[in-house]
This record gives sequence, structure tokens and C-alpha cells, in this order.
Amino acid sequence: MEKGNISVQAENIFPIIKKFLYSDHDIFLRELVSNAVDATTKAKALALKGDLKSELGDTTIEIILDKEAKTLTIKDKGIGMSEAEVKKYLNQVAFSSAEDFLKKFKDESIIGHFGLGFYSAFMVAEKVDVITKSYKKTVKAVKWSCEGDPSYEMESHSKKVRGTEIVLHIAEDSLEFLEEARIAQLLNKYCKFLPVAIKFGTKEDSVWEGEGEEKKEVKSTVDNIINNTAPAWTKKPTELSDEDYKNFYQELYPNSPEPLFWIHLNIDFPFDLTGILYFPKLNNSLEIQKNKIQLYSNQVFVTDDVKEIVPEFLTLLHGVIDSTDIPLNVSRSYLQSDSNVKKITSYITKKVAEKLSKLFKKERENYESKWSEIGVFVKYGIISDEKFYEKAVKFALFQALDGKFYTMDEYKEHVKEAQTDKNGKIIYLYAQNAKEQHSFIESAKTAGYDVLIMDNVIDNHFMQHIEFKDQDIRFVRVDSETVDQLIQKEEVRESVMSEKDQEKVKALFETAIENKATTIDMKPLSPEDHPILITKPEFMRRMQEMQSLQGNKDGFGDFFNVVINTNHPLVADKLVRMKSAEKKDRFAQYLYDLARLNQNMLKGEELSQFIKSSLDFVN
Repeated sequence: MEKGNISVQAENIFPIIKKFLYSDHDIFLRELVSNAVDATTKAKALALKGDLKSELGDTTIEIILDKEAKTLTIKDKGIGMSEAEVKKYLNQVAFSSAEDFLKKFKDESIIGHFGLGFYSAFMVAEKVDVITKSYKKTVKAVKWSCEGDPSYEMESHSKKVRGTEIVLHIAEDSLEFLEEARIAQLLNKYCKFLPVAIKFGTKEDSVWEGEGEEKKEVKSTVDNIINNTAPAWTKKPTELSDEDYKNFYQELYPNSPEPLFWIHLNIDFPFDLTGILYFPKLNNSLEIQKNKIQLYSNQVFVTDDVKEIVPEFLTLLHGVIDSTDIPLNVSRSYLQSDSNVKKITSYITKKVAEKLSKLFKKERENYESKWSEIGVFVKYGIISDEKFYEKAVKFALFQALDGKFYTMDEYKEHVKEAQTDKNGKIIYLYAQNAKEQHSFIESAKTAGYDVLIMDNVIDNHFMQHIEFKDQDIRFVRVDSETVDQLIQKEEVRESVMSEKDQEKVKALFETAIENKATTIDMKPLSPEDHPILITKPEFMRRMQEMQSLQGNKDGFGDFFNVVINTNHPLVADKLVRMKSAEKKDRFAQYLYDLARLNQNMLKGEELSQFIKSSLDFVN
């Protein structure tokens, strides 16, 4: 039997780092600045414990761009390194100094736990210089240089100030990282809320001094600090006013409409989680608003793709969540399997449901006034998350066309007596467009029925879900049937037309109607109803709309029913008694177009033709 050690060829490491260490090459700046923050945090910790013999002083991290020299420098005043530490931490790939430090100072917040972070520099640099001076006074400064291969050079250096400078000599294929706008963009994305001040150049500032005519603007040049070191989510809720929360929302999403309300997350057991989640004004939209939650780890930006951390419906929220239990170099497979992530998901869902429940119970009127915005979110949650559904049934609302709001239980009781059909099903009548379905709504009201407004982008799915959960309920749109059939009772109305006349009239309309997918029904409705009604069967219409929502508009075609009222005088009397076959055809076409007009199906030239032809029959 032979035993031995597997040999890893160091020459292969750098090509792998350059191409595959991170999916996005711009992540290098986050990693290097995070390392600088770690070094600074360590220095602060040592100062608090009395182990830092010199003054802590200014700890601002500097990002220095030199386009002419083709260098980008990350400069900190942190703990620094000795020659021995440089050999240990830079010459041994994936060995992290943060791990060693954590063993000694377990309570401190250190961002990076992966030694590979430093080597992300070689994704954009052809050469990297590290100039560092340890906080220990007797230790000399050193300079370490590497050109992206296993060889390196190290020599003493004249640096006198504690800290580390990492100088990236930008490669020809990465010259975009010598552009000021590009670096500013990356700093804003990854470093906007890091806990140590970060300087990137200078900016012009101005203040007004003096009074009255003596008042003048005084301009000056100041450091351009790109980050907020103490963002709102790192503070306690008791320290923040409503105005603070709103201002922070504008900091996250400049020029956005004011949020409806927010939830401040703050828990440290059994997992670490802080953050602020905002309920935005959704405006009946889903896709445009998604992916606005930013995930941070110790105030370092990780991603804004959080669908593996929060349920899908929660991606409609905006804001920030921060957890040290989620590593910086996060992968989808890690998120799907990690137990802490699953606990975080459940906790956030629970907090959101509690917030909505509290608002509904204590401020129902205010809650109802915001329902047009909240409704998309709540209905989406009910459809997609069973645990949320169990809580949301208490604060999900139905809105009637008269403006009144009802909980699910309240509405069931409200319509139970009048709208139960012969099979014991409680029929919830609804309209999607009050203007277009006006005549059908009025007919339903005349019959003593209540009508809901269901114009939400996901209402089709929502209604189907509620029907599945409560088998006693069925949703029916007001124009899906004639009013006598919307809620089927036992009553039967007789027709004044003979079967022979009905067959003749039906034949006339078969000629008038070009759409062969249409069915024609002869029904004895009330004489006060319309002579001709166009209805869209509930099942077929829902399937058509769901297909359309998914991008397939050709699945079911334009299918509808034409119902001829055999008790209406214009049909049973006028049309039947007409002598001229030509006039009968024209009148049948007129009545059919009148029904299409009621359904807003006549447009442009067809509408003009109808107006002209109607002059022959108005009398």
C-alpha cells in the first residue's frame, strides 16, 4: 500500500483566480475594501483593549486612482502586517488572517473569513504591490510584489505610518477600472454602508456665511466620503423617527414615492438578522418592482437577488437585510440548503404578517385606504406561501363596488343569504372593469346582488386559490352569464316565442355573427333585460386571461356566447313580424352590434357604421 500527498501545481492557481474565482470581476473592489475595513476594525479593537500603543487617529480608508500610472490603490490605516505575517497570509492561498483574529477577539465584527478575497485583485491587475507597516512600533515596513504567477518579491520599505496600501497595476483587458465613474459606481454598489469612512477623491462644498446684504457663499474643497457608516438598520428602532426611516428609503431609492410603511428587523438569536423592509407603492404591478431588497453581511453588499432567502412574494418589498450568518461569497446551493437561511425566511414571513395584522386591527380605516397598494402583495403571498395564507385570511380584504371593504369571513356572511345557488354554492359576483361592464353590474344590482371589484393583476390566480381553499365559494364575473343564470335558482321563466320562431331568429343571428367560435343561446329572460347579451363563460375567460398573463395570447381565441332574449319585444315582436328578409338581416345585425357596443367591442370604423345604421331602427 502506498500513501502520499496530492500535489497542487501553483502555476495553475492564477489563471483559475482570474477567470473563475468570482462570476463578476468587479467584485475585487468589494473584497479589497472589505479587507481594509477588517484591518481598521482590528486596530479599533486593539485600541479599546489598550493593546494599540500609538494613537488610533483618523481611520479613513482611501481609494486612489491614477489613470496615468494605470494604478488603483486601496489605502488603510489599520493593523498592518509584519514580514512574517505577509509570508503567512499572502503566500499561503486561502489562509485567512481574519480567522486567526476571531479566535483571539471573538466579539468583534470581522467581515472576511476567506483568504482568497485578496487574490481577487489578480482578476483585474497584472501586478499587485502590497506596502504594509504593522501597528507594532519595532516592526519594520515591507513591500510585497507579485505579477500574477507563483513568484513574488519582498523587500523592506520606508513606510512610517501604520496600515496597508494595496496597489493594483491594472491589466490591459481591465482598463475600465481606471475610469473614475466606474470606480464610483462600484463603491456606491458594494461599499455604500461600510462601517469605516471611505474617501474617493474630493468634492466641492459650499456654505452661506453672514447676514443680509453681507451674506455670501463660501466654497471649499472637502473629502468625498462615499459611504454612510451608520445606516438606519444598524440602529435601534427607538433611536429612529418616521422621518429617519423615510430619509433612509430615499437614500436607498432616490426620488421614489414615499413608502406606505416599514418593518424594522432586529434579532440576534437563534440567528443574526437586522434590516428594514419597506412596503412600496406597487401600483398594481409585479415585475417592475421586484428585486429591490439588498442583502448585506456586516454592512458589505452581497446581492440584490434574494429569492433564495425570502419567499417570492416578499421580493415585492424594498429595503435591506443584513446577516452575518450569510457569507459574503454566497452561492445559490448554499442558500437552498442552509438551516439558518430557512429560519431567516420563516422569521421574515412571520414579521411581515404580524405587521399587517397589527395595522389592520389598530388602524383599519388607514389600512383600507392603502388596500389598492397592499392588495397586490397580500394576494401574492396568499397564493404562494401557505404559512402566510394561514395568517393573511384575517386581514385580506374584498372591496365591493360601493366602496365598502370586507374580510373574507365578513363578505361570506354578507352575501350568503342572497347569493347562494341551488347547489349550495355561495356565488361571489365580480367585475374587472366597472365602466366596461356597467350594464351587467346594474342588472346584478337590480336583482339584489352585490358585486366585487377584482381588477388586480393577479386576481385570476387569487380567485382560483380561494375557490380551492373554500369549496363553498365560486367566483363569477358579472358578464359571464345572463343575470338569471349568474346565480342559478330553481325558478324557470317561460318564453313567449314558439320553437319555430326561435329557430328562424337563431338562423338570422348565425348569419350576422362572423365569429364561428361563438355559441348562440335562445333564453327566456325578463322583458326588461337587453334584447341581445354577449357573455364570456367564466372558465374559458379565466383560462384565456391566465394564458395571456403568461405571454400566450393565442391559446383560446376570442370565445363568447350570444344570448338572445326570447321575451324581449324587439326580438319576439318586431323582428319576428318583419316581412322583408333584407330588413330582418339588417335588424338582426343591428341588435347584435348593439350588444357588442355594450361590451365595448365596437371600435373605429365599425362604431361609425353602427351609428349610421342605427338611424333606420331608432323609431
